[in-house]
Amino acid sequence: MDPAPKDGDSAAAAEPGRGGAPSSGVVVQVREKKGPLRAAIPYMPFPVAVICLFLNTFVPGLGTFVSAFTVLCGARTDLPDRHMCCVFWLNIAAALIQILTAIVMVGWIMSIFWGMDMVILASKYS
Repeated sequence: MDPAPKDGDSAAAAEPGRGGAPSSGVVVQVREKKGPLRAAIPYMPFPVAVICLFLNTFVPGLGTFVSAFTVLCGARTDLPDRHMCCVFWLNIAAALIQILTAIVMVGWIMSIFWGMDMVILASKYS
């Protein structure tokens, strides 16, 4: 009969079928890796982000198009090594993708998620 695991031992370590070593309390950091279009979403003031979400909900790509101009007004993005004009054109490209693929509903859904990301980033920024 196997002894019961002591305090501090993991249940996975007590089971021979799992093949794991006892947990040593290692902290793992998870960091999201964003693509260039996703990283180009600007950190805007919260009311502007909500307006862009509203615009993206009813006219796919329009809120993303408006958010591109906030980059020219100095909004920060997750692409600090790229020039402001490059980030502006990445946002314009995202807006065009949303507009052109809205016919098959993909762009409309993408546009809503894009607007939700804008609001999430704005709430973290505030």
